[in-house]
Amino acid sequence: MKIAIVGTGYVGLVTGACFADMGVEVTCIDVDAKKIEGLKRGVVPIYEPGLEQVVIRNAKAGRLKFSTSLADAIDEAEIIFNAVGTPPDEDGSADLSYVLEVARSIGKLMKDYKLVVTKSTVPVGTSAKVRDAISTELAKRGLSIPFDVASNPEFLKEGAALKDFMSPDRVVVGVDSPKAKKLMEKLYRPFLLTNDRMLYTDIPSAEMIKYAANAMLATRISFMNDIANVCDLVGADVNMVRKGIGADARIGTKFLYPGCGYGGSCFPKDVKAIIQTARSLGYEMKVLLAVEEVNEKQKKVLFDKLMKHFGNLEGKTIALWGLSFKPETDDMREAPSLVMVEQLKEAGAKVKAYDPIAMNEAKRRLGDEIELCADMYEATVGADALILLTQWKEFRVPAWKVLQKTMKENPVLLDGRNIYDRKEAEQEGFIYYAIGK
Repeated sequence: MKIAIVGTGYVGLVTGACFADMGVEVTCIDVDAKKIEGLKRGVVPIYEPGLEQVVIRNAKAGRLKFSTSLADAIDEAEIIFNAVGTPPDEDGSADLSYVLEVARSIGKLMKDYKLVVTKSTVPVGTSAKVRDAISTELAKRGLSIPFDVASNPEFLKEGAALKDFMSPDRVVVGVDSPKAKKLMEKLYRPFLLTNDRMLYTDIPSAEMIKYAANAMLATRISFMNDIANVCDLVGADVNMVRKGIGADARIGTKFLYPGCGYGGSCFPKDVKAIIQTARSLGYEMKVLLAVEEVNEKQKKVLFDKLMKHFGNLEGKTIALWGLSFKPETDDMREAPSLVMVEQLKEAGAKVKAYDPIAMNEAKRRLGDEIELCADMYEATVGADALILLTQWKEFRVPAWKVLQKTMKENPVLLDGRNIYDRKEAEQEGFIYYAIGK
């Protein structure tokens, strides 16, 4: 089976590599010639555990190819995945210009039946626009070539994307023709030896499922952060509260961890997009508006605690552990660290930081605004306070005695992910602050 994937960003590259690993012949296409040339040499432009090895292995085997031209791959491809970006417009809605440009290109190039699958996260109704764009281009050519469109949203967690793709908890496919369904069944058969994890829906429902899933997860995070902030006020321990409500089978324990706010490429963008989609139809999603507001405020909670402790940060040195929005990725999009750095610099503080993976990305985004350090302890040299923003594994059991030597007297520790034990930290001489406890 041969497929083409347009877009070699996070979703497109992971999708292509994983399909190739199951024996599918895949051509990944991107307009960025520099990126494509790098991929041909085995240079993977994003960090994702295990991805580089899978890409190199399948490229060597000839199952995974890279090109800047859709025309080179479209004739042989039975299925074309559209995995280009859908960045937010100024009003928060998803920019569909790249998705529709790919659709127009398919309409200009196709010579026989194609199944065109939208993999990008797009608003409900996008597949109809894709269909119209292809049909318009075919009409311009005076041709009537049959084709189908489908929706196959991704549910990949950064840092665990390969596992999520290879062993999915569900695969959602929106189709409106038996032929399209049969092709998608054939494609996914190696991943799903039983069909109990395949969910076939109409196309609008498949498009909606992706947004609804991310919106629900974002809601749980913001809800728990709201509860944590009240715990701070009343003297409760949010960890105990989390365990207490998570024991209820109707609620469960996942995504109930309070912290310093969510970020990344999905939750912020998708929450904004679904709010804007509803608004364009005359409906206000008040719950999600509150989710978004809580999250923006949560990114400032640690700074407020720091200000309350010191009163004035002018001339203070603050160390940051973690810059990516979550562990096992170098993605800093909408990361709490960006908000923290901005606030600290405005307050006159000197900022030193370390992240196991995201240092190059931090250099690109922040330049010389902060001092990027070679390791976690170098970042704390001369620091008045240490703020944990990302719960990388190497931060979980710090050498307290080293920190006592590197940091100034009466060191302050702000635990933005609640991974440390208060009693232990205080016994080691630290003034300890956390989220909701």
